[in-house]
Amino acid sequence: MLRIWGRANSSNVMKVLWLCEELAIPFERVDAGGAFGRTKDPDYLAMNPNALVPTIEDDGFVLWESNAILRYLARTRAPGSAILPSDPKAAADCERWMDWQLASLNAPMTTVFFTYVRIPEPERDWPATAKARDAAERLWSMVDARLQRHDFVCGASLTLADIAFGPYIHRWFALPIERKPMPALEAWYGRLKARPGYAKHVAVAMS
Repeated sequence: MLRIWGRANSSNVMKVLWLCEELAIPFERVDAGGAFGRTKDPDYLAMNPNALVPTIEDDGFVLWESNAILRYLARTRAPGSAILPSDPKAAADCERWMDWQLASLNAPMTTVFFTYVRIPEPERDWPATAKARDAAERLWSMVDARLQRHDFVCGASLTLADIAFGPYIHRWFALPIERKPMPALEAWYGRLKARPGYAKHVAVAMS
């Protein structure tokens, strides 16, 4: 059985758990990271020298990096599925947005999230948070423009791009921040919340 190492409140672990629900992949999750520790233990570092989560073990194969895990599970559990299109151009489009999530969206969204959820109030850097919020809003505007033409990021059906964005869009709408109206983005968030795996693993209380 697939083993997933990582705490359930990690955005990167949420992605993997949600995909497993979408594809009906049986799995065992082992708490690691944050308050659970374990990630700096020698046996964990032997699997993942970054000391981060998630890490998966699949019949002796070990893999880390959440978006790489998404691709691996889609290819091994649902080859040819629309969740990772087989057409090279459609696949490149999907993977481009996955890479953009890591390269562009991750940093400002992490700053805003940590400010409101993880960092004690006396230690919060409000100017940095305001700058990150503005950056995130500009980036979400790009996604909103895309969603004005499609129900999901890459077309008519859910793909790994939506799954990569999933934890971050929940935080965007759940955090106590100002947001300019983005009707297409909000409608897409509603469609995600209607999916059982997303409701179970992603659209949850932030911690």
